[in-house]
Amino acid sequence: MEKQPERRVQHFRQILLWPLQLMPIREDAQIQTHWALLQSASAENPWHEIVDEFTDDPSGFQERHYGEFVTFLPYVQRMLYGEGKGRGAAAGESPIRVFRRDDVRKLRLTFPRDSRGPIEFEVAHVDLYFFYDLDIVILAVEILAMDIEFERAQEALYRFGRAYPTHWEDDGHGGHCCAKVEWLGEDGVVLATSDYERREKYLSYVCRFRAPCISSHWEFLLRPLVLHHSMEPGPIRYRLLEYHRMPVLGYFALEDPRQLTRADFVRLAFVTAPGPSDVLPFSEHHLRNFEFRYCLDRFWRARSDGPPGTRMLCSGEAFMVVGSAEDPYFMDADYGLREQFRHQYFLVFLIAHMHKAALLMLSDRLVNTLNQLDISDPESVKRFKRQIRQLKEIFLRFTHRYWFHEVSDQAQAKDLYHMCQEHLGTERLYAEVRDEVEGMNAYLDSDALRRQANTVVRLTVVTIFGLIGTVTTGFLGMNLLDETDRPLWFRAALFVGIFIPVILLTFYTMVKSKRLSDFLDALSDERLGFSAKWAALLDVWRKPSRRGAKRR
Repeated sequence: MEKQPERRVQHFRQILLWPLQLMPIREDAQIQTHWALLQSASAENPWHEIVDEFTDDPSGFQERHYGEFVTFLPYVQRMLYGEGKGRGAAAGESPIRVFRRDDVRKLRLTFPRDSRGPIEFEVAHVDLYFFYDLDIVILAVEILAMDIEFERAQEALYRFGRAYPTHWEDDGHGGHCCAKVEWLGEDGVVLATSDYERREKYLSYVCRFRAPCISSHWEFLLRPLVLHHSMEPGPIRYRLLEYHRMPVLGYFALEDPRQLTRADFVRLAFVTAPGPSDVLPFSEHHLRNFEFRYCLDRFWRARSDGPPGTRMLCSGEAFMVVGSAEDPYFMDADYGLREQFRHQYFLVFLIAHMHKAALLMLSDRLVNTLNQLDISDPESVKRFKRQIRQLKEIFLRFTHRYWFHEVSDQAQAKDLYHMCQEHLGTERLYAEVRDEVEGMNAYLDSDALRRQANTVVRLTVVTIFGLIGTVTTGFLGMNLLDETDRPLWFRAALFVGIFIPVILLTFYTMVKSKRLSDFLDALSDERLGFSAKWAALLDVWRKPSRRGAKRR
């Protein structure tokens, strides 16, 4: 068997997105401004805000910025970039706030059972994306390397983006994770190291809090944000929303991408572990529609003699771009596909995962609100109603500000967004959350109407019986007792002597209003005879049976 030639990636990039749910910093505030706590830089806070990559100076506004901007439809442009900066103070701002840390310069990965030793990557960006009026944040980490083995790039895709291990191997390494992950600063100083091998840490954390713990190098990267159940103090607390595996984008520039087999493309699309190029990682039956469902082959020429073009793969949780390092357009650092991958396609992928994270956050808050409800506690019931209405308002604002069925009319961006939505199931998730919110709100409305109707019935009964006394004593303005010549104290005592029995009679009528209402219904029913109506009147003072009390 002829040995397969070594396949190398001339330019490799990997971007991780990690959506997280933010816990409220002020319980009484409907809109939480978590990012405001990061705006003051300090030794404990390495993050600084990126005010705007789109400079106000026309001389610094590049064609790349313009190409990114016009990729999106106008309503998406307003969400991503704001609008009208030339119109002064009334200009609208983007609801997205981006913070970046610059102290992490390199990444060193050590793979399990790899005799070649660790491999280093440059760290291009470490960013936090906050979204106004949404209690979520998305961590974005971009790394790159030049001229590395294809299999090692696959290993980095497969193992790097793991928040915690799912199990442990016989040698103690975390399952599916790197043997070691190290963040490096200036001059190669190690800033933080992973601890996937500390099995007891993860077991005890789940045992105590019924929530997963994350590796120490991710904890370091997010500081001063801290895990919700952590005993560590921090201004912003977060919790996990999804699986331990982070969504990922990958960029592969190979000398000849046609060297990759169908099995290689399947592994890239689903981000599986490296394996033999002639063996599929899944069954043929499972992959029968692979090219149709997961590949964007508009510009991919697998069998022609000309340039191979570009193949894109999307499975929702992963998006890969594969092309030739010999293609100038694919490698151009200013206007080519590489920069489109880092900006336009990255933003499309970010929007899709922001949608999913926001909907999961809303669903989680609905469940948490229900869990805190104690129907025997009036204050708990009031708090429940207030929180449900707040969630309804948040969902409506999310729909009008962030929710899009289309983000672009450019073919590749449009197809990518639709594939992300389909594989992530965000349309179905949106419908489920909308129905849950509407169902809760409809219940509150119907409960309020029921209470109002009950109150109206009771007040009507009191009014009817009060009308009898009012008409009787007030007919023609008649005064039955002439006490105008009496002393003031006598008239005051007479007033109190009448006022108190009237109040007692009114309260007694309210107590019996339900039965009196039944009597009035029977009295107005022409089909009932005198005896049935008399029985209904006697029921007003009859003691209810146990069975009847239970029914009420």
